[in-house]
Amino acid sequence: MSDTIRKAEEFLSCERAFRLGELVTESSHPKTKTLSQTAAQDVPAAIRLLQSVDQDIPPAMKKAFEHHFFERLVEAFTQALATGKHIHFTGCGATGRLSILLEAAWRRFWRGASLKPDPEMEDRVYSVMAGGDFALIKSVEGYEDFPDFGRRQLRERGVGAGDVVVAITEGGETPFVIGTAWEGLAAGAKVFFVYNNPTEVLRRHVKRSREVIEEPRITKLDLTTGPMAITGSTRMQATTAELLIVGAALEIALVRLLRQTTSIIHRPTLREPADYHYLFCELLEQLLRPQVIDALARATTFEENIYRQKGLLTYAADSFLLDVLTDTTERSPTFMLPAFRRSGDNLSPRSWAFVKDPFRGTEDAWHALLQREPRGLSWGREVYEELNAPAHLKGQPPKLGNCEIYKFTVGNEPDPSRTDAPDSALVAVAAGGEADTLIRAALKRFGSQYKKTAALVVGSSDTGTATDEAFCFPCHLADSPLQLWHHLAVKLILNTLSTATMVRMGRVIGNAMVWLSPSNKKLIDRGSRLISQQAGCTYEQACVALHEAIEEVAAAQRSRLEVPSPVALAIERLTSKPG
Repeated sequence: MSDTIRKAEEFLSCERAFRLGELVTESSHPKTKTLSQTAAQDVPAAIRLLQSVDQDIPPAMKKAFEHHFFERLVEAFTQALATGKHIHFTGCGATGRLSILLEAAWRRFWRGASLKPDPEMEDRVYSVMAGGDFALIKSVEGYEDFPDFGRRQLRERGVGAGDVVVAITEGGETPFVIGTAWEGLAAGAKVFFVYNNPTEVLRRHVKRSREVIEEPRITKLDLTTGPMAITGSTRMQATTAELLIVGAALEIALVRLLRQTTSIIHRPTLREPADYHYLFCELLEQLLRPQVIDALARATTFEENIYRQKGLLTYAADSFLLDVLTDTTERSPTFMLPAFRRSGDNLSPRSWAFVKDPFRGTEDAWHALLQREPRGLSWGREVYEELNAPAHLKGQPPKLGNCEIYKFTVGNEPDPSRTDAPDSALVAVAAGGEADTLIRAALKRFGSQYKKTAALVVGSSDTGTATDEAFCFPCHLADSPLQLWHHLAVKLILNTLSTATMVRMGRVIGNAMVWLSPSNKKLIDRGSRLISQQAGCTYEQACVALHEAIEEVAAAQRSRLEVPSPVALAIERLTSKPG
């Protein structure tokens, strides 16, 4: 028996806990079944299809805002902040990046506040992402599969009695995030478990989820909205719902704290949960306007044309650099695009898109992006031995420390690797009133180096400064301490833009992301299901074909080549076989 067949059979026999086909987040949405076919003929129509699934969010969020668990979350935040305790957001992949975004928004508010009820207030919110801050750039293979990794990372953050732990997992089954929930409980923290699948479905099909759900000391927040616009792509509707609910709870608690502090003269408006629901519905409606859809369609065509010419795109941003980086890095595992490459690496394929801060050098840019120093992981072999990690992690611990993070040159240093491609574009991304200043700085610092320039402006119909192309998304961005509406608007627009572009690039069939990167057990399961559906074979045959393709692709990656998705490769092999 070959080593590849052995790995496939081990997965089939030993990893049944990762068979997740019954989950709603893994199912195909009926609204977008013909997405790829529609996009090939009519880009605005494809945009409207993607946006139509966002309309599933408000009804579910109305119930969430009215449920007692939301007020319980707000009260827990308020009490922790008033008594000197800490709030810990934990996640993996998209929810890990969401956790970091919530911490950064919190820190940004307090850094701009003239008066503080507590000088250490900005340090009261922490984020814990599987693999540490390095995983902002690239998910660390295998980390999300182990609950003990989550327990260890949260313990290292110093979680204690009276703290609040919000464990956020789109599917409700991620072992790493579940581990943080159990660690928080063991430390005496108040624990909230946030997820996007029906509670009863999780209880029935996933043992590790059932154990959390049936623990009475953990408060559960079921934010189910339905299937994703792209099957299984929880970076979209699921994470949007989580940003809205958890962000609103944190913001309400913050305003309550400020209104109780007499030294703060200008107190923000205290909004009720119903106000957040109303403002979100209003934002979605504004993004459905013809002017916005036209801008999204033109921006999609602009990006597609760059990539068709084997070109590269570089986003420039300031206040929302983290939001842009999040969307950009998430394209890699979702659509099997080359990941960001480190400075000095001239062999790996270049990422199709990258991000730059025109105002700061790389180290300062990372600090501004996170509103703190990065928190890389520096675990040695002894830690992986203690955690009983897989052999490849014990044998060669990954380099995840800050020195590795700083090798991703997101600052304003010149980078010829972004501009010497057959085509290249610089796209400034701004929200609110920062557009003119940002665009001027980006053009001054980088503009002459790129063949094309463009601006993507959220919340305004005017870019202020001329670029070759302008994509404006006029919408009302309500004022709020954490700039929640700015973050939501940027996320909704970038998610739609990047997804529509990748659909046009052939990375989706129907609404199935067949170009995903199967980098963990959940994604191996998803890939096997997609292969089975597309090739008309059994799940077992699909799993074997996927493992064969994984080995082939891994060999090409070691040679620093740009590679196809193992899922797409397996589908091609199976569907091209005679008979």
